[in-house]
Amino acid sequence: MKVDLHLHTKESDGCLSVEEIIQKALQKNIKILSITDHQTTSGSDKAVSLANKNGIQVIPGVEIDTVYEKEEIHLLGYFKSTNNDLLQEKLKNIRKETTKITKLMVEKLQQNGLPIKWEEIIKTANNEGVIRKTHIYYAINNNSLLSYLKWNEISSWFLPGGIAYVPCSGNYYFDVVDWIFASGGLPVLAHPGLIKDQSIISTLLSYKPIGLEVYYGYWEQPQKKIDHYKRLSENLNLFATGGSDFHGFFSKVEIGGVDIPKCCIERLKAYLEIE
Repeated sequence: MKVDLHLHTKESDGCLSVEEIIQKALQKNIKILSITDHQTTSGSDKAVSLANKNGIQVIPGVEIDTVYEKEEIHLLGYFKSTNNDLLQEKLKNIRKETTKITKLMVEKLQQNGLPIKWEEIIKTANNEGVIRKTHIYYAINNNSLLSYLKWNEISSWFLPGGIAYVPCSGNYYFDVVDWIFASGGLPVLAHPGLIKDQSIISTLLSYKPIGLEVYYGYWEQPQKKIDHYKRLSENLNLFATGGSDFHGFFSKVEIGGVDIPKCCIERLKAYLEIE
């Protein structure tokens, strides 16, 4: 059974609409999926009705940008339902903050001579969604003067020491864990192999019994990392999840391109009381 629990759409910073993601999932015979857009559940909510008509089960989800020890840490949240006032109010506030940070990044790029305008960024984003640094990449890719630039080079601009680096602030990791639980969801530490300071992972996982995204399409040494985090999840008795983290044309792994054991899905559904 093919499953993908980490997908993005145009509702946040993906290239495809919810409808297009569902069509791709159908083509690849995916039976269970989760739309985990950044800071919004609108894509997930749309997918529920669309997918059910097409014989695909959707587990409602979201991906949230948090911070711990000045490092950006991503948390996935999985729910039986995202119709929760606390959850939606928190996400609304984070969307505003994320968009504000992205605007500061654009200003830094302009100060460093990059001919990019905020209006170009907005055109690549959903009117009601969040604007993230990924939208800057889309705008650059659409700009004929800048389209020669590669993703790896652009992404380095937003790292510490980069020309557009803006430090993470607010949205403390442990607080987000708390309100995901309070909203009836299960928090899952996303793509742990991308965390720069690996020494903090034990602290992140020991706060409360959360999940760990074990199965993920890493660019470098994917199987080695998957094996490592699989052992870690087993040793700590954590929920294990996985997915492609598909965004669009620049994604390394296609929808459904990561193998996820059936037992992981069954355990997640049982926890969320999803049939």
